[in-house]
Amino acid sequence: MSELSIAYIFQNQQLLVDQNLQLPKVEKLASDLLFNSGDQVIARDLKEDEVIPEGFQLVPIRQLITQWSIQEFEQASRALQLLEWRRNHRFCSHCGQKTDAHATEYCMVCPDCGYHQYPRIQPCVITIITKGRDQLLLAKSVRQKTMYGLIAGFVEVGETLEQAVARETLEEVGVKVKNVRYLSSQPWPFPSNLMLAFHAEYESGDIQLQEEEIQDAQFFHFEQLPEIPHEGSIAYRMIMHITQGQTL
Repeated sequence: MSELSIAYIFQNQQLLVDQNLQLPKVEKLASDLLFNSGDQVIARDLKEDEVIPEGFQLVPIRQLITQWSIQEFEQASRALQLLEWRRNHRFCSHCGQKTDAHATEYCMVCPDCGYHQYPRIQPCVITIITKGRDQLLLAKSVRQKTMYGLIAGFVEVGETLEQAVARETLEEVGVKVKNVRYLSSQPWPFPSNLMLAFHAEYESGDIQLQEEEIQDAQFFHFEQLPEIPHEGSIAYRMIMHITQGQTL
């Protein structure tokens, strides 16, 4: 009997775990994505018609953010993003030929034209904006009922991260910022993003909402915050870092 491998098995953005949120151990298949070189760790997709093994359940990966350590979530995030990449690059984007997996790299290779398709990430900025010594800007998106979060958005072609911070803030809430400083980062597999965290200071302007994206935004006192993103997210850590002095 072959050695069992620890498996990240996904169906959409749900991960197969047992009642203790532990990963299953399975026999490796030829179609599995080898997750770490030299380790008995694999990733695979669970098809819609496949039976969930007894004692296991599918749990949304967002839910695991609050249950797992940062390292555990980042490993799961990596597995999910690699599966997403492989699934989306089964055919060459240049000539349409069916691709083959590279023998030693995360790369889908076209046997016809030789084009190599590697995993790509989408950079996003997320910004905590402070005003004075004890206020921060929080915004509630149109998709949220009660939770307020930080200003965030994708980096556009041809702009720096700092320019993206300034543009997204001006677009979403109508204010200008200054003293933009990098804080931290977090892989965010929805579907394949890298969140780059910044701290900026309010410079000028009155709050004007981008109504198709934001339903409310206000400056809140550090001691009177509304409902904020859940623990485990980089937004939560940023808010705790600024308001409570916690380490990011």
